[in-house]
Amino acid sequence: MTKHTQETLRFHPVNGKTVRADFNGGELSSDFGALLLHEMAIRSELIPRLVKAIQDKRHQSYIDHSMQDLLTQRVLQMACGYQDANDSNHLRKDPMFKLAVGRSPLNAETHLASAPTCSRLGKGLSRRDIYDLAYAFAEHFLSSYKKPPKLAVIDLDHTASLTHGAQQYSLFNTKYGNTCYLPLMIFEGLSGKLITAILRPGKTPSGRENAAIVKRLLTLIRQSWPKTHLIIRGDSHFSQPELMRVVEQDKAADYVLGKGAGHPTALRPMSDESMAEARLCLQARTAYARLNKLPIPYRVRLYGEAQYQAKSWKGLDTRVIYKAEVNQMGDNPRFVVTSIKNASARCIYDQFYCPRGQDENYIKHLKNDLSCDRTSDMSFRANALRMYYACAAYVLHYEMRTTVLKDTEMQRAQPSTVIAKLFKIAVKVVEYKDRVSSRPKTHQAIIIRLYVRFDIS
Repeated sequence: MTKHTQETLRFHPVNGKTVRADFNGGELSSDFGALLLHEMAIRSELIPRLVKAIQDKRHQSYIDHSMQDLLTQRVLQMACGYQDANDSNHLRKDPMFKLAVGRSPLNAETHLASAPTCSRLGKGLSRRDIYDLAYAFAEHFLSSYKKPPKLAVIDLDHTASLTHGAQQYSLFNTKYGNTCYLPLMIFEGLSGKLITAILRPGKTPSGRENAAIVKRLLTLIRQSWPKTHLIIRGDSHFSQPELMRVVEQDKAADYVLGKGAGHPTALRPMSDESMAEARLCLQARTAYARLNKLPIPYRVRLYGEAQYQAKSWKGLDTRVIYKAEVNQMGDNPRFVVTSIKNASARCIYDQFYCPRGQDENYIKHLKNDLSCDRTSDMSFRANALRMYYACAAYVLHYEMRTTVLKDTEMQRAQPSTVIAKLFKIAVKVVEYKDRVSSRPKTHQAIIIRLYVRFDIS
């Protein structure tokens, strides 16, 4: 058998002293954050909810990794920036991840699950399991409040998850110009908490589909929050009569939804008068600014209400609000349909509708930092589970920032910043056995040291 001898690395002297480095560091890890997330996961109780949502059909006599261990391992890996199941092949031996899952860090017989084991879990899920996982996220969201809030904003938004193969239900979407999934992300708009997520095929959702999802969500919320006023908010994908009827059936709920201008002769002409006034105003302000050598104004906005009712809206009590904006690039009219009666057009657009743009940042955290769009598996249900791993990682990051990191510089940091500054810290794990005179048996202790070894002499 070939034997390898490790040699000490020698570098150029610094200030007359030799610099040497070796690899005899012991059990090292670069993911101190795994243990921090483990403590957060225990406090959160999200992962046990997800475990209960999955019906474990495996023969218990032939498994080495419980459902709790599998989900904890994959969620913590995603939360530390490891997006693929293939990463499990080397992380299964990492002492910090083994500690975070509750296993002995230095025992070769307690390695975590490998990539094939993680992949088989996703392929073995049923349709009911996926539904129950989405339900578990919503239940966890409700339990995160000590008492029902007076107001909650339910933000609905779709995002593209591009596919690059023959994945199930991967369809071409004209808007994104590619084959993709179009998952629905639901956040609480005032806090940024994730309510739940649903992986969908790449087609644009129908009104019936959106209405069914919102109806189930409202039914669940009302079981815990019967008096909370709810505002359902979304873009033009959701300004459909089926969804609006569902919301109007709830006396303590309203909707604020984007509305496309549609046919050029239908809705858009109703804002023409305000658009003309905005153009004249911008021209006058621009001329005045140039005459007096002042900064040129970029835009002028006017607000109004259009007397508009689509044929499919029969029986709905709606208002159509418009923003007549003219800027230096041209016209930019926007329309919103709402059921709110006691607020001005400007208030509804600026204070109710525009803040939904913050959802794009939440989705960016999920996609760019936690890889929720890493849907490269052939199976649709396996891809849904991958998305839920990222969603669970988002929840843990959010809860850590708002509790443990509260009043620090990272309270509002995005997940990638927390990973780089707090999680990616090199540590050395040393396990000792110390005899304690007051106890008859050996007491075991695990000591974790932040570790970087360089010898300078």
